[in-house]
Amino acid sequence: MTLRLNEDFPVNEEGDIVMARRLVREFALQRGFGSTDITRIVTAASELIRNIYVYAGKGFMRVSFNEEVVRVGITLTFSDQGPGIPDIAKAMEPGYSTGRSMGMGLSGSKRLMDELTIRSEVGKGTTVIIVKWLSK
Repeated sequence: MTLRLNEDFPVNEEGDIVMARRLVREFALQRGFGSTDITRIVTAASELIRNIYVYAGKGFMRVSFNEEVVRVGITLTFSDQGPGIPDIAKAMEPGYSTGRSMGMGLSGSKRLMDELTIRSEVGKGTTVIIVKWLSK
């Protein structure tokens, strides 16, 4: 499967997690990220895709590139129409989990990336946006 920039990659089954990891790796490599940053980006993406699959059942990921005057980067958007997050601050605490995980998905993704934004509404869903800037 190929994915174009700004095109939704659907998350409907567990196998989509593996495919999403591969696609994110390809985009990060194409953008010129080094192996350490690629590992960080892919790990964060994997955690957030898994959250969609486990907590919402389905959703999507979108990849886009940022180009500013002094820097370039990659933005990944993860969105679902699941149950939402009632307490985002609590969910961002390391070790917090409503499931059977170690609770490192959101907080771990924040540590791995340069930026993380969460919008969530209970009963309507969640959108998480992560950004990694290319080091010069």
